[in-house]
Amino acid sequence: MTGPQAPDRDPQPAPGNIADHLDTATPPRSRLDAAIRSGRFAVTAEVAPPLGADTEPLRRKVRALKGWVDGVNLTDNPSAYVRMSSWAASTVVLSEGVDPVFQLQCRDRNRIALQSDLIGASAVGIPNVLLLTGDHLRFGDHPEAKGVFDLDSVQLVWLAATLRDRGTLLSGRAVKPPPAWLIGAVENPFAPPLGFRAKRLAKKVAAGADFVQTQFVFDLVTFESWMAQVVDLGLAERCAVIAGVGPIRSLRALEHMRNDVPGVVVTDDVAKRISSQPASRIEEEGIDLCAETIARLREVPGVSGVHVMAYAFEQAIPEILTRAGLEAHGPGADASDEGGR
Repeated sequence: MTGPQAPDRDPQPAPGNIADHLDTATPPRSRLDAAIRSGRFAVTAEVAPPLGADTEPLRRKVRALKGWVDGVNLTDNPSAYVRMSSWAASTVVLSEGVDPVFQLQCRDRNRIALQSDLIGASAVGIPNVLLLTGDHLRFGDHPEAKGVFDLDSVQLVWLAATLRDRGTLLSGRAVKPPPAWLIGAVENPFAPPLGFRAKRLAKKVAAGADFVQTQFVFDLVTFESWMAQVVDLGLAERCAVIAGVGPIRSLRALEHMRNDVPGVVVTDDVAKRISSQPASRIEEEGIDLCAETIARLREVPGVSGVHVMAYAFEQAIPEILTRAGLEAHGPGADASDEGGR
């Protein structure tokens, strides 16, 4: 990399509330930012942009979530399959009065394109970014394409923080005015070696991550152990941990989760619970299980919210949240006025 290198050491534990480590001198950048600052349990959801150029299917999904979530993630060519760009989809979500979480990954862009897209996102009012390395091309519909991977996810988080907080490009050139967004990262508490996962998150926090969204949580025991390490390192006081959840709708989906999705761990007891149901009951049981998981996660020290991933089933998210004991904030409600957990 040109200029200073991304951090390669773990941050030291920092005292105080997570709000102490955010820029409270300025108003919240987004509903998600406001939720984190206030200590209210945050909710984000994931929506895949459409393959085609029609925005209406995306708009319908987002309208169903309005008032229920603090941000909607727009995936960036997930699993290396081509879709409408996250950048374009984010502007559609903005036009519906919902805060987007613009996903940006290193697989398809070099540092010039990454910085350009980040500046552009701020210019059109996108208030949240989620930064990833990206899935390998062999999983997608263009396996012969050339990956870029000029940077990795830790370096990309550091790049974004440098742009926002120092107002400079990696080249050292000043950017005036600097962009402004909440910076997010991802982490998988279940990937081996388990003892390294909290320390890996520490590198992203040191690089400048404000929040982190995790892989699906089905193995609560392992997740709670990881969270204990995160808390011990002082990371939960510097970065909001938003746990990934989602409903299992069918036996086919269960097998796909267990065998084909890298990094997802579905425990035997969860698999037994779903597979023991009659076919007509599996979807309902999956919703119940997801709601119960959210309710339990609300009690885990250091967890700031949940990220609901319900691909092609986004309409069920309000019901899942209701069963978990969460309420809609209402159209136009200010997240900073909400009460605590």
